[in-house]
Amino acid sequence: MTDSIDIVDETATLPESQISLVMNVLQSTCERLGLPSDTECSLLFVDEEMIQALNWDYRGKDDVTDVLSFALNDEDADTMDSDPAHHMLGDIVICVEKARLQAEEYGHSMERELCFLAIHGLLHLLGYGHGTSEEEQEMFTLQEELLSAYGLERET
Repeated sequence: MTDSIDIVDETATLPESQISLVMNVLQSTCERLGLPSDTECSLLFVDEEMIQALNWDYRGKDDVTDVLSFALNDEDADTMDSDPAHHMLGDIVICVEKARLQAEEYGHSMERELCFLAIHGLLHLLGYGHGTSEEEQEMFTLQEELLSAYGLERET
């Protein structure tokens, strides 16, 4: 079991049940992906103003986005098992308002949207991307498999 996933809800709007679910899904994802048991990351739930500021500061984009990932070991992705310091993946930042809007737009629960965004952010920390159609297909297929394993399938 992954011990160190720190979650902070800076918006103070999410019920404990949703925060616990996201924690459990991230821990399950780490286990399913075979990550070391002492893998660490943090997840921060923020408002639109904060994520827009982060998006501008780090990506030069003056837009509200749903999730940002800040990997600590971008260039050392292949050294995960050799050095415990590399078990610190980085930070995931999720915009609660954007997640709420997307859940409504896609017609599924807020729980599924939060978990989707958390897994998406985690996969980015692990080096997955969606720069090409092949990378996008691989990443989104894995996300859906991980969500389905936790009973959070896409609504039809």
